[in-house]
Amino acid sequence: MTLSVPMIPLTPSFRLDGRRALVTGAGGGIGLAAAAALAEAGAAVTLVARTAATIEAGAAAIRATGATAEAAVLDVTDLPRVTSFFSERPAFNILVNNAGTNRPMPMTEVSEADYDSVLDLNLKAAFFVAQACVIRLLEARDTGSLIHIGSQMGHVGGPNRSLYCASKWALEGMNKAFALDLAASGIRSNTIAPTFIETPLTKPFLADEAFKASVLEKIKLGRVGRVEDLMGAVLYLACDASALVTGTSLVVDGGWTAE
Repeated sequence: MTLSVPMIPLTPSFRLDGRRALVTGAGGGIGLAAAAALAEAGAAVTLVARTAATIEAGAAAIRATGATAEAAVLDVTDLPRVTSFFSERPAFNILVNNAGTNRPMPMTEVSEADYDSVLDLNLKAAFFVAQACVIRLLEARDTGSLIHIGSQMGHVGGPNRSLYCASKWALEGMNKAFALDLAASGIRSNTIAPTFIETPLTKPFLADEAFKASVLEKIKLGRVGRVEDLMGAVLYLACDASALVTGTSLVVDGGWTAE
């Protein structure tokens, strides 16, 4: 009796050779980690931030590993410059929309300037950076992956986080609509929603022992996140292994939102 040999499927590649990636807010923390993950997988990565020093150092460190990286100064809230930045370059197949800020305070204390500062960077800039990236992809008739760094606070509320929650919940809705608009063109859009990650942005808050204890009570795995916890998520959403994934959120929160 002859046994038929089953066809074994091959795992889709996690490599990104030949693809171009752009990471905003790449001077440190989550942005630098995302750039490093994409470069390690073979992508040619452009690190973007408002000031040159940090991204140049990060790009140099990535190049020292043998990967491909460059630094480019760009204020993502300067929308005319965003448009020209993308129009002057070949299309990016991967965008990590990471630039963001936070101004924690009671909602009764929020000023219009506070509102504009948070929403203009976390939402408005993310929208128009993605738009400029997509326009170049469509012109090149190429496919791509948009990855927006959201937050668990885009899925739940938090005290003194009205502005941050407003921006991150809006990012989730924006992402789903992007996915629907772009699916026919082979461009995917997803978010990553982390819990509190140890970065320069969160360090002042986590230095408060009472605040840190309240955070750890919510994170069921019992520790604050590290940037390394997000690198695999970024790579997954950028590569062919997630080819059927669009319009969703990859929540990396240690169980915070499970309750």
